[in-house]
Amino acid sequence: MTAEHQRLAANATKLVPLEQWGPYLSERQWGTVREDYGPYGDAWNYFPFDHAHCRAYKWGEDGLAGISDVQQNICFAVALWNGKDPILKERLFGLKNGEGNHGEDVKELYYYLDNLPTHYYMEYLYKYPQQAFPYDLLRSENRKRTRQDVEYEILDTGVFNNNQYFDVLVTYAKRNSTDIFIKIDVTNRYTKSADITVLPTLWFYNRYSNQRLETQPLISAVDRTSVVAEHGRLGTYHFYFQPPTDALFTNNVTNKEIVQGLPNDDIFVKDAFHQAIINGANVSDLRRKGSGTKFSPVYKLKVGGGETKTIYCRLSSEEHSQPFAPGFEYLFTMRKEEADEYYAAIMPKGMSRDMADIQRQAIAGLLWSKQYYHYDVERWLSTSDGISAVNPGKQNGRNHEWSHLKNQDVILMPDKWEYPWYAAWDLAFQCISMAAADPTFAKHQLLLLMREWYMKPDGQLPAYEWNFGDVNPPVHAWAAMQVYEIEKKQKGGTGDIQFLKKAFQKLLINFTWWTNRKDKNGNNIFEGGFLGLDNIGVFNRSYHFINEVQLEQADGTSWMGTYALDMMDMALEIAVHDPSFEDTATKFFEHFVLIAEALNEHHLWNEEDKFYYDVLVRTGNDPLPLRIKSIVGLTPLFAVSKLDHRKLEKLRDFNKRYKWFEKYRKRNGKFWPNEQKDDGTTLLSLVPKDKLVHLLQRLVDEAEFLSPGGIRALSKYHEEHPYSVTLDGNYYTIRYDPGDSTSDIFGGNSNWRGPVWMPINYLIIQSIRSYGEFYGDTLLLEFPTRSGRKLNLCQIADELTARVISLFQKDSKGARRYNAEYNWFYQQPGNEHLMLFYEYFNGDSGRGLGAAHQTGWTALVAELISELGNKPEGCAPFLQNESTATVPTGQVS
Repeated sequence: MTAEHQRLAANATKLVPLEQWGPYLSERQWGTVREDYGPYGDAWNYFPFDHAHCRAYKWGEDGLAGISDVQQNICFAVALWNGKDPILKERLFGLKNGEGNHGEDVKELYYYLDNLPTHYYMEYLYKYPQQAFPYDLLRSENRKRTRQDVEYEILDTGVFNNNQYFDVLVTYAKRNSTDIFIKIDVTNRYTKSADITVLPTLWFYNRYSNQRLETQPLISAVDRTSVVAEHGRLGTYHFYFQPPTDALFTNNVTNKEIVQGLPNDDIFVKDAFHQAIINGANVSDLRRKGSGTKFSPVYKLKVGGGETKTIYCRLSSEEHSQPFAPGFEYLFTMRKEEADEYYAAIMPKGMSRDMADIQRQAIAGLLWSKQYYHYDVERWLSTSDGISAVNPGKQNGRNHEWSHLKNQDVILMPDKWEYPWYAAWDLAFQCISMAAADPTFAKHQLLLLMREWYMKPDGQLPAYEWNFGDVNPPVHAWAAMQVYEIEKKQKGGTGDIQFLKKAFQKLLINFTWWTNRKDKNGNNIFEGGFLGLDNIGVFNRSYHFINEVQLEQADGTSWMGTYALDMMDMALEIAVHDPSFEDTATKFFEHFVLIAEALNEHHLWNEEDKFYYDVLVRTGNDPLPLRIKSIVGLTPLFAVSKLDHRKLEKLRDFNKRYKWFEKYRKRNGKFWPNEQKDDGTTLLSLVPKDKLVHLLQRLVDEAEFLSPGGIRALSKYHEEHPYSVTLDGNYYTIRYDPGDSTSDIFGGNSNWRGPVWMPINYLIIQSIRSYGEFYGDTLLLEFPTRSGRKLNLCQIADELTARVISLFQKDSKGARRYNAEYNWFYQQPGNEHLMLFYEYFNGDSGRGLGAAHQTGWTALVAELISELGNKPEGCAPFLQNESTATVPTGQVS
């Protein structure tokens, strides 16, 4: 057992399996719903980036390469100044929704290089230009561009040309849970020397002015190289640092003069360091102050061309007479070696260096995206931020029906800048990747979302901060089973039945909410609205029509069929240990059968096109199928499960009911969604074999869904054949759109009309593999369609996996497909190992799009690598090929 596994085993005994300190600090708190106290729900403009350095937050903090304790009482992050910028670089910059031609977008270069689940070792790299940071240029150029244009990125501005920038590498190494060493390496990548000011900053989350603390915490000077931080909740911490150029104190309070036009109480405001470092204002006063709620030693460095200078700090709950005793640097080496040992233990053997880097940085990004999230909706609705009065517009606006929601936890975020809040179905996928690294925390996260301070009393799960009432696909039972199976395999066949029981009880409530709220006619045909797929439809699928029109959704119905089947699987697994769950297994099995019947025999299957479609049901008119070939029509593939006759023989009541139900339905000529092999293995699925073949032929057709990087969200067929419909006098159209969104539905910052999305590809691959394990060589398909090359479904699943992974791999020239036109930067010496994990990928070129650090669900690539690498045979050549650019034709994984 590695040292990290030992620490994880200790954490697993805690009520909340978390370390006291971790990367729990957000990279953007401004522009979030929590900080919006205005009457219009315009979060981006109510608290813009230009206020972030001088306006205190109410619901959390943010910083650059930062950490905090588990309740974010004390925060640490790095601030920088290149001598030219108008503000210190304290946090990441990006465009708010109205500024970007495709919505909000971070415009920085930063990388999550390494992390351990206990955060005993962490690396974060930030690239800081030596020229003035191009804030105005990024805004103005993107504002000029239309939705048909590509985004203007920071690498387009020229500030990183000729390597005229600093690499700022921040490394954390813990001696123990409350004793953290910090190393800041500043490397000048340019050929000439350059000046930089570095401020390792310690501060308190401003709970005192929010009246959440009885006494104000205080950071006080001890001597020239240390301060003490005293907090009523957290206790005492000592911050040690090497001799600085200067040491400054201020308070984490709003500069009212800038924000509100009101006089400040004193000069010690949040942005005082900006004024001192950049303009030389009040430096002596900040130096003499001697205490405050925000502190920083100041290091003014001249770094030669190619040179690296290092700053060490230490944050500890213990007092040390020699905080940097001789040999202390070895701790960083030791923790790095422990990280290497840990990843060697959990990764497949025999991988290439490049593949290992992809997997390790995917998991590191996932771990860096743990974030403290604080939001009490009732208090947010009923109080003021001291700038805007409590207003009725807000009390009847966004999230007002979620006043029960009181979140104050560390949660996995999809992305710490673009999405600094949890999202229900994102979190389900994140937990699958997390299970490989820390299954205890993955289970805790899934259960947390179902707790009473998250789940609405009626059973609805909160979707995401922008609108908790939106509906995400119900993938949580599936995710719970995935996490359960991953851990069961790790533990040699012993599964956590108590976890399944806890999840099952809460999911029962959520399943009931779906059946009561989203099956309007009680006919097992479900709605759901946009279901997290933004602009996948020809119109906003959450739209309420003027006339009596109802949208019956193929994907809503399929998600519910999948949900019922996953609940059955969960109940059967529990019933082997606790027979009282047999009844509920029967209930969900029968519900699955009824949904399968409705999906296939209502009007969602289009016999002419051999595809599933959403259908508009209009009073007095025939149902209108929306003949859009998208993943909406592929979601029925996700509901697939194999029943082992040996398990059924142990569950006599379920087996008896199953056989009776089968006989009854077949005797009465009713739909029956199963097939059985000679060995007694039974396949349950929403898609009968004949329809399965039709769907898969489209799926693996390069003229339709199959791209070099995986499965597209919309068929390429619609590039030449757009689909249109007129409703309520409005004309709507949809065409294949492989890149950034050209529509403004849901803000226009994501696109489901053609790109490749990791979570959907993961679901498709898992489902096809399940079909393949059942059918074996009795079902062969051409891959790709019309190629003449026939494979079984397991081989097709491997081929799809290889295509998805190829988005991230280096080719023979060292280029990665997702970097596209920016490969020039990532092929430079020192940058070759740097990874980004985009939100989605161009359906033709594979170019990375959307959020650049979406190591939420895009971290699933790590699990795909493990699945290929851990196969007993067949995949090693692919994993070991350092120069794979595309999936080789004719190669069968």
